[in-house]
Amino acid sequence: MLNDTPDASAPAPATMASPRAAAPADGRSLTERAYEAIKHDIITLRLRPGETLNEAQLMQSTGLGRTPVHQAMHRLALEGLLVILPRKGAMVAPVSLNDALEIIDVRMINEAYCVELAARAATPDDLAAIKAVLARSRDAIAARDVAVMMAIDRDFHLAISRASRNQTLAELLRGLHERSLRFWFLALSTPSHLEGVFDEHLELYEALAAHDAERARRAIARHIEEFRTHILKAI
Repeated sequence: MLNDTPDASAPAPATMASPRAAAPADGRSLTERAYEAIKHDIITLRLRPGETLNEAQLMQSTGLGRTPVHQAMHRLALEGLLVILPRKGAMVAPVSLNDALEIIDVRMINEAYCVELAARAATPDDLAAIKAVLARSRDAIAARDVAVMMAIDRDFHLAISRASRNQTLAELLRGLHERSLRFWFLALSTPSHLEGVFDEHLELYEALAAHDAERARRAIARHIEEFRTHILKAI
């Protein structure tokens, strides 16, 4: 248990900058803005696993009203990031090693199949999109920006899942990736892992570009096993 450890067309590249209410209007609803702000703080461990919260506290931190905060909290509870405590507010869901290892096992099976499909089906446009995500890594690594690198890691895997041409598999992996975000943040915070992730991504991209399904399977297996190793160190 962790107690005190310091999409049809591709979506716009994501970053993990905290989406506060002071940001310019961008078309998102107030509920969406509250959801993204609170989720960001949970994923990046600003809100600690096991920490108790209330609506007033989150209204102050997000600069948003009671209704959007209330709705955001219930959405995050459905996603397993918050636990609603009747008449007491909410608690940030604990992080356990067992949760992480179960997700890793499921990713290992499904992402191996995904990269095999992508190696066979990826078009030049797909490969360009994957390469563009990969190119964003260098600045994040140079800045030691774990939150941005976490978003790049997610976008990289989502771009590959789109290239697989299996929408059901892509949606399954999207859910697994969302559930993995706090674990990614922990793993990427370990020394030298940012550079390691870039090397693993590059190896996987090169296998996909060569349309080498077996090499892609080996690359994703190595990538996920490295993730497992760093999670075991972090939790």
